[in-house]
Amino acid sequence: MLDKALSCFLYLFSLLYQAFVPCSVPELLPVNTVDHQQYLGKWYFKAAVSRREADIHKFKALDNMWFTMEELTNSTLLLTGHMRMGDNCIKQTWTYHIRPDRDDMELEGRPQRRNLLWSGKWANCPECIIFQEVEPPLKETDSEDSLNRHMLYARQSDGYSEAVTAFLKNLACHNMLESVRLPQEKELCT
Repeated sequence: MLDKALSCFLYLFSLLYQAFVPCSVPELLPVNTVDHQQYLGKWYFKAAVSRREADIHKFKALDNMWFTMEELTNSTLLLTGHMRMGDNCIKQTWTYHIRPDRDDMELEGRPQRRNLLWSGKWANCPECIIFQEVEPPLKETDSEDSLNRHMLYARQSDGYSEAVTAFLKNLACHNMLESVRLPQEKELCT
């Protein structure tokens, strides 16, 4: 009986706490209206967060990762990833299309995936960006997205531990508790 009462009290307290101290949300950077030029160039992966480990498990095999973003045309961006897995370097490219009627980027070959850019100011890092990938549920009866992960990227390879901490804390408030940070013990791939 005491367990049930305590459980109910904690539940009500958490609801009341959220009413007075709600989780903050980052500022969306609608890709159909922002200046793309400011986001071109090098970006270094800092951390990934999700509700499920399955959404971020691929990152756990990596030592480090960095990207370049190039503009192919006014409505097409090319993202090239340089990833170190053990002693091997892996290079991969993704093509994103910017549509005037969408605030996210459309990944070529995966039109159902939403690729959102959020301001890094949410992680106390104005020179960072947060990239979110979301895919709808696999079945209409599912209530949870089949993919929902947030990734933090910074302009420099070193530092940003305070930004990573703020990023993890802010997403934990949204019940996203699975996270990964790469060890970055080996040389970056070129």
